[in-house]
Amino acid sequence: MNNEKEQTEDFNIPNIPMPVVLVPFVVLIALLAGVIRYFGTDALDGASQLALLTASAVTAAIAMIGYKVPWSHLEQAVGQNINSVFSAVLILFFIGAISGSWMVSGVVPTLIFYGLKVLTPGIFLFLAVIICAAVSLMTGSSWTTVATIGIALVGVGVALGYSPAWIAGAIISGSYFGDKISPLSDTTVLASSVGGVSLFTHIRYMLITTVPSFTITLIIFLVASLTHSTEGVVQTAEFSAGLQQGFNISPYLLLVPVATGVLIALRLPAVITLFLSALVAGIVALVAQPQALASIGGGNDFGGMFRGLMITYYGETSINTGNEVLNGLVHTRGMHGVLNTVFLIVCAATFGGMLTGSGILHCLTNRFARLISGRRSLVGSTVATGVFANMITGDQYLSIVLTTSLYKRLFKEKGYEGRLLSRSAEDSATVTSVLIPWNTCGMTQSMVLKVPTLEYIPYCFFNLLSPLMSLSVAFLGYKIFKVPPKEADSDAAQCPATGPQPA
Repeated sequence: MNNEKEQTEDFNIPNIPMPVVLVPFVVLIALLAGVIRYFGTDALDGASQLALLTASAVTAAIAMIGYKVPWSHLEQAVGQNINSVFSAVLILFFIGAISGSWMVSGVVPTLIFYGLKVLTPGIFLFLAVIICAAVSLMTGSSWTTVATIGIALVGVGVALGYSPAWIAGAIISGSYFGDKISPLSDTTVLASSVGGVSLFTHIRYMLITTVPSFTITLIIFLVASLTHSTEGVVQTAEFSAGLQQGFNISPYLLLVPVATGVLIALRLPAVITLFLSALVAGIVALVAQPQALASIGGGNDFGGMFRGLMITYYGETSINTGNEVLNGLVHTRGMHGVLNTVFLIVCAATFGGMLTGSGILHCLTNRFARLISGRRSLVGSTVATGVFANMITGDQYLSIVLTTSLYKRLFKEKGYEGRLLSRSAEDSATVTSVLIPWNTCGMTQSMVLKVPTLEYIPYCFFNLLSPLMSLSVAFLGYKIFKVPPKEADSDAAQCPATGPQPA
């Protein structure tokens, strides 16, 4: 056993020609193309994960058969990669608990209730962006926001004479802004984790590019709303009545997100912040929404409410509001709802570990390094890769993992902070996924909003501006700092273009 460990540590990864390097990626792309075609929006239920594991097996075969890389070396690399995403997995489970507890406690319904109160026809698009941004920020899910309050806003907007494409653009822009900077968002957690950056450090650094993009977006939609002539009355009474039927609405419930904001401001570890937030929301649910917990738990006594609270944290909850759209919004899946994402992260970490242990990832980054001379080309290449990955993989999660994995070592060698990498990945891979018609995000939002992807693309201003803003900030060099470059790994390969070269 000790000898095997010594051999693993002393093993030098051989040079691998580029045509061979590309094989695992070609296999993955081909499998994902089939997965997206035949599974569509259900691709994340397991098919995408199997595609990653198959590509991992191909990578291992190339390394072990073609270049005599010992399995112990590959296993060690995979283990290190999976260990690096453990915190992300733990955070995701707490996010699942919060998604259930914040909903059942009435926090999110209260936010929606008061948001609908301020909806005015003359500035409908502007307010639609803000409402979707707020809901997405609190839930951490652009998909949930679009599929629930987004559907309601489409109906209201069309009744007022607004173009469905404009409405979809406003909904998607707001939803992806909230998703992008929410500590409850799985994409945000994934980007920060794979990039090796703490969650709140990642979020704070993203504000530099995200706030300007969102501000410009708001101005555009405000002007579009003010110049739109229409007559009509926004019918929000039905939605408000449904929320009041299912929950006890009170402004005091908003103290929960305020308390969470205080914890974030104190810069406590993300796991502690999310745990305390879920705990407080659960206590609030017992006090403010006993009827909801009793309904979920199947009993009006303490035992029924306790069961309801536990189910709220880990399982599916359904509360009848008398409105089908709202029933979809208040339906949660708790910790159980993040299992597919956890499955995906583990499989992606396995693929990344195989790429690292085989030397293929080092080969690619060394190849990129020859073409990169400074921060502008480094960030530009990262952003371009994030967008391109969305096009070839058809999934934002895979795009984030591949982009950060490809450039992580290169950023270190060039002396740039990890938060610059994680931000560049989010500015590209996260927000542009919905703009690709065959991407799972693009397909889902198009189907839910009943607006073709190619029609709403011109109006998704936030999603279009984010990668451009990332490039602009990199060009100016604002808040971009260099750190002492780290020495290249001892097993880094000098990857040739066509085949092994003499040392």
